[in-house]
Amino acid sequence: MALALRPRATPRRPLPAALAALALTRPQRQRVHMAASILLDYPDAAWFGGLPAVRELVAPLPGELRDPLARFMDGAQASPAHEWERLYVTTFDLKRKCSLYLTYYATGDTRKRGTALVTIQEAYRAAGWEFAAADLPDFIPAVLEFSALSDSEVAAALISSHREGIEVLRAALEGMDSPWADVVRAVTLSLPPIDDATRERYLDLISEGPPTETVGLSFLGNLPPFHAREDV
Repeated sequence: MALALRPRATPRRPLPAALAALALTRPQRQRVHMAASILLDYPDAAWFGGLPAVRELVAPLPGELRDPLARFMDGAQASPAHEWERLYVTTFDLKRKCSLYLTYYATGDTRKRGTALVTIQEAYRAAGWEFAAADLPDFIPAVLEFSALSDSEVAAALISSHREGIEVLRAALEGMDSPWADVVRAVTLSLPPIDDATRERYLDLISEGPPTETVGLSFLGNLPPFHAREDV
């Protein structure tokens, strides 16, 4: 008699292949990061209304970047808005390995995360900016916007220094066949090449996930609605 048993062990999902960084100019990298900053934000009515402008923004990019971003926007515009919003929430709010907060990948909700967030706030200030937001300063769309709008080396280094988190997010989205994988892949292609030690660190994170100790982050206080503002 054959029994239908639920498997208790399943084959391990292959780890993602490394992506070769593209040789981009600074203006091209700024276009990628600004487009990704918008496309990774919450897809409300204003978001959908801004997609034509994003298409114009990415039009001059090389096909390796332009085509996946255009494919993502095609999928969004072909879907009912409420379904796209629901998919965003189930993707980024309910899955640990799909967090849109960079420090979460290295520290989780542990005591170390508070220090990491303060460090990112100081990076904004070092580049002559102030972060005024309803969100935390490590929110990926905010960090990408900072990279796109600031000419400071600090801004360029901030997103690159959190490459492990970006790679974990890419692996999770690709494993789910998520449409947002195209956007994060474009960001990955825009970043400098990584060494073997960095790749080993993010492969460990992909396998293990972020730390799980839970603590409050209330010391940051309530921040006003998002706005990255350059100091005058």
